[in-house]
Amino acid sequence: MIFDNFEEYAAAVPGFSPLAGLDFGEKTIGIAISDRLGTVATPLETIRRKKFTLDAERLFEITKAREVGGLLLGLPRNMDGSEGPRCQKTRAFARNLARLTELPIGFWDERLSTVAAERALLEADTSRKRRAEVIDHVAASYILQGALDRMRHLKNG
Repeated sequence: MIFDNFEEYAAAVPGFSPLAGLDFGEKTIGIAISDRLGTVATPLETIRRKKFTLDAERLFEITKAREVGGLLLGLPRNMDGSEGPRCQKTRAFARNLARLTELPIGFWDERLSTVAAERALLEADTSRKRRAEVIDHVAASYILQGALDRMRHLKNG
């Protein structure tokens, strides 16, 4: 089931199960996984996109192995908050995933997540080649961490 409202998504996610954050791009899907308590997002891997069925198959291998309780896709809004073609592609990907899984699927505004990931990798003195290899799943961890922080605030606030 797809949730447009983040609070409803947060309520639908089972407790004590990791979440998977996804940075969906033209050529890759960056994946990050949270711990069971929902406190820390860790970059995991980047799927090189081939076709939807193969991409989804790899994603579901990961979610099954990690006992993931929900999927969270970064929604690449424009800086003014509007949704452009990239958002439409992300939403279409989510609809296709929803046909194949019972996992709750939500969205998180990902504006500047790739910029933040790039900055962190530069500060860590990561080589250009290595940055290109890891940027997508590091960006996914920024997306997921933002959502985890918000979920913790919802529970405590």
